[in-house]
Amino acid sequence: MSEASYAQHGMWITERMGAGSAYHMPVLIRFRTPPDVGALAEACRRVVGRHRLLAAALAERDGAPHVVPARETAALRVAQGGAGGRAGDGVGDTVAEEIARPFDLGRGPLIRFTLVGGTLVVVAHHVVFDGRSKDLLVDDLATLYRGDVPAPLEPLGHAEAERERVAGLLPAARAFWAARWREPGGTAVPGGTLRSRRAGPGRVLEFALDVPGVAGLTRFEVLLAALHALLGAYGNADVGTALDLSTRTDREARHIGPFVNELPVFSRPAPGLPFASFAGGLRAELRELYAHREVPIARAVPGVKPHAALAPVSVSYRRTDATDEPGPWSVDRLAFNHAVRGALQLQLLDGPAGLTASLRYDPEEPADPGRFAGDLQAVLAAIARDPSAPLGDLLPGHAHALRETAAPARSAAPAAMPAVAPAAMPAVAPAAMPAVAPPPAAPSPPVPADAPAGDDPLAGEIRAIWEEVLQLSPIELHDDIFDLGGHSLTITQIIARMRKRLGVEVELDDFFDNPTIAGVLTVMKEGRP
Repeated sequence: MSEASYAQHGMWITERMGAGSAYHMPVLIRFRTPPDVGALAEACRRVVGRHRLLAAALAERDGAPHVVPARETAALRVAQGGAGGRAGDGVGDTVAEEIARPFDLGRGPLIRFTLVGGTLVVVAHHVVFDGRSKDLLVDDLATLYRGDVPAPLEPLGHAEAERERVAGLLPAARAFWAARWREPGGTAVPGGTLRSRRAGPGRVLEFALDVPGVAGLTRFEVLLAALHALLGAYGNADVGTALDLSTRTDREARHIGPFVNELPVFSRPAPGLPFASFAGGLRAELRELYAHREVPIARAVPGVKPHAALAPVSVSYRRTDATDEPGPWSVDRLAFNHAVRGALQLQLLDGPAGLTASLRYDPEEPADPGRFAGDLQAVLAAIARDPSAPLGDLLPGHAHALRETAAPARSAAPAAMPAVAPAAMPAVAPAAMPAVAPPPAAPSPPVPADAPAGDDPLAGEIRAIWEEVLQLSPIELHDDIFDLGGHSLTITQIIARMRKRLGVEVELDDFFDNPTIAGVLTVMKEGRP
């Protein structure tokens, strides 16, 4: 048993708050000829034995998640009727059901293999898997399926090494975010404002993106700058998007696991600023951000609440050199999990066949995903024509038509679509970074400073738990837990010990809204009959 990594801890908390299938990471492997089921089952068994986390579960120990052996080992399952499944006989429904079927984090296994007709449906939970893990899994399965032996892996104690590295990086990260952090608010888009940062049911829109080359910039930097320019055109003077960043080191390069951290990226697009200049400034900001990519924002910024997404709009970009030719199968690495984290989640896969965008969105948000996709394509086309064009000139008028679906099935090679007419171009703030924080959402009513009596026996018991977890003494009734160095992990540990010793349950949100012993005591008393 070992303590979970920071990424695993964050997902564990969000999962407990209700994430549905938002952390399910499916890979669909479609065989070109009927598979050898015995060889495939053996390949699945051996790939689980090769990667330690695929045979693990995530169990709570004293309020903190720990990696423990799963109670059973993942094995290939052949769906009923799956050996001869054909389009129209319910196979599609079975694939969707396999993708959405819940995981038991505490019991495991946290990966499953199901053969549905000629398709191997692999679904892993994000606490043991990331985007790069998809390629590693497919490569290892291919090697093992043909009877070869992959190169051995060096044993890895990821979480322990991570904590040591983050401890050394933490002071610099705190200084970096002190000058930049602002709580992400709503994001204006045509038709309304995006606000959701939760996980929930989603829909998907898939389309191709043609990213032009711009001197001194990578394709990803051009694309992210285009996205920020588009959000600026929609009327957002301060743009903030969440960004998934790989935290893999050289030692972890060939290991399957959740080597990822989500961090915010802020900018201020100004209509008169040339795109190349704006993108160059954003590139410089990214280069500074990369130095702190391993430090979770909740460790560097006091009081950050756990959300499924740091901002309503999030981006995940991954390059892959993987091709399906030659080989016994084709692979769908962007299969939809029927959920979304935040309001708009733009997953990007940049490979030999081009860049494909999978736009996952919350159907309850007042966004027009087709227009958003079309406008992003139009901005990229304008950049291709003139990378020095002012940001305010990047949206020409076009008509658009995009295919929308809530199911994972789609055409093998989505075509580029024309864009829609742009929204009116409002003035936006100057391009200086960082920015002044926008007005925060209305907080919960504060707890009166004199609410609990200082000699309340229950206050003393709560204080003892705080001092034990935080390893600080004395702690006063009105000391803010975040000023004392607390964060989401210490709070879950305090909640667990209060549940065990005092028989009370305090919700995580209540703790964040009332982060003092006095506040927590008042919440507890208000909740009692």
